[in-house]
Amino acid sequence: QMQLVESGGGLVQAGGSLRLSCAASGRIFSSTIMGWFRQAPGKEREFVSAMTWNFGPTYYADSVKGRFTVSRDNAKNTMYLQMNSLKPEDTAVYYCAAARYGSPSIRAASYDYWGQGTQVTVSS
Repeated sequence: QMQLVESGGGLVQAGGSLRLSCAASGRIFSSTIMGWFRQAPGKEREFVSAMTWNFGPTYYADSVKGRFTVSRDNAKNTMYLQMNSLKPEDTAVYYCAAARYGSPSIRAASYDYWGQGTQVTVSS
């Protein structure tokens, strides 16, 4: 079992920055897949980024590439999403997700564990 807890959301003006955290309890293996998704009101859950915990590249949605960066702290079992140059269209509830097996995926259905989400609101 794994539990994920997101934090760091809030209200920020367009052009600003936020850093989200995803703290994982339970064992994270090198092969654990970690992802970030977001869901705006009235829209489907949308892929933001995905990576394998300890190796390989990090993948980003085109809409966030160059503005968002994922990092991790192995000692803290925590993944971060640094969001810069935020836009109003980035407003959403942001979720972190994990999968025990597989490859980094853009599909929400590929993930087994989800956090409760954290609200990010970007004002214009």
